[in-house]
Amino acid sequence: MSQGGTSIPDEEWERFLREAEAGSAGAPQEPSARARMVTRRLREQPGPPEGWRTYRPARRRRGKGWYVLGLAAAVALLVVALVPGLLVGWFGGGDGADAPRAAGETQRPDGPPAQEAAGRLPTPDRPFSGSPAAGWADGTAGIHLPAARATGWMSRSEVEQALDRTRDFLAASSLDRAVLRGERPSGAMALIDPHQSDVHEFIEKAFRAPDRENDPLLLFSRFRPSDVRPAGDVVRTRGRISFREGERDAVEVSTDVTYVYPVVRAEAGSEEVVRTVVRREVVLSWNDPAKDRVEPGTFSLVSYKVDATNGGCDNTYTGYFTPVFGAERAATGAGDGAVVDPYDRSTPIGERMREAGDAGGGTATRS
Repeated sequence: MSQGGTSIPDEEWERFLREAEAGSAGAPQEPSARARMVTRRLREQPGPPEGWRTYRPARRRRGKGWYVLGLAAAVALLVVALVPGLLVGWFGGGDGADAPRAAGETQRPDGPPAQEAAGRLPTPDRPFSGSPAAGWADGTAGIHLPAARATGWMSRSEVEQALDRTRDFLAASSLDRAVLRGERPSGAMALIDPHQSDVHEFIEKAFRAPDRENDPLLLFSRFRPSDVRPAGDVVRTRGRISFREGERDAVEVSTDVTYVYPVVRAEAGSEEVVRTVVRREVVLSWNDPAKDRVEPGTFSLVSYKVDATNGGCDNTYTGYFTPVFGAERAATGAGDGAVVDPYDRSTPIGERMREAGDAGGGTATRS
C-alpha cells in the first residue's frame, strides 16, 4: 500500500486495519423543506421573517434564512460546559462501522454521494445502513474545522478559540442529548450575544408558542420522547466550518452541516427505523469589542437556513420534528416539486430553494 509515494509494509497496513476496526485508541479518527428564501435585515423587519416548510415521503421540511444586525461578540474565552459525551449527540456512542469512513469535508463537494445498493434497510443495530451516513463520522467528529490564522481583529489563537466555540454552538443546538429530547438549549443560547434582543425574543416565543414565524426547529433539533426514541447510539454528521474577515474587522464564521437522526417509535419493541435528515447553514460573527457593544464570549447571529427531510407536516408547528413511519409515510404520496437528495451537499440551500421555485416541495430520493 502506498500513498504520496511512501510505501507502507504489509504488516503495518494489516495492523492499522485491525486497530481501526476494533476502534483502538491508536487508530486514527476522522476530523471533524423547498420555498422562497427569506433574507431580511431586522432593521427592515423586526423579528424573524415568515417561516415555511414542505412535506413528502421521505418528507422534506424546508427552512428559511433570516438576517440580523451584526452586534458585537468577542471571543473572551467563554467555555461552554458541554460534557464530551454530549457532543457525540443525543445517543452517546458509536454503533460500529457500517462502511469505510469518508474523509472530512474540507470544501463543497462536486456532486451528491453515490447511491447505495438497493435493499439495505436500516435496523436498530445498523440504523444508517442504506444511506451515505453509514460512512460519515459521529457527532462533532464529522464537522471539519479549518486551520486558524490571524483575521480581522483576532490573533491566530483567538480565531482558533472562536472556531471551537462555534462548533460548541452547533453541538449544543443540534447534538446535545437533552436538547434533542425537547429540553431548552441553554448552552447554545448562552453563546448568542444577549444584546441581540430580537433573536432572544424569537427563541423565547418559539419555545413558548411555536408557529410559522417562530419555529425552534429553524435553529435547534428536537424530538418528542413520547413519539420517538433514538435508534442506535449516535447522530452522524457531515459538514464544515469556514471563516473570513467581515465588516468592521469582525471574524465571520460560516457553518454548513448535515445531521442524520435515526429513530424508532417510542413504543417498546418498535423495530422500524426511519431517519430525519437536517441540513443547516448558520453564519455568525465574532465582532471587535473595541468597535461594538458586546458581551464577552458571545457571538452575533447573522443568518441561518434549514432544509429537513422526514421532519413533519408543513402546516403543523409543534416545535418538534415528527418523522413518519410505514403506512403513514406511504399514504402521504409524492410531492409535486423537484426530486431532491437530502444527502446532496454540492449546492447551497438557498440555491436549491431557488431551483425549486414556486413548486415548493418535492420528492426525496432517499432518507
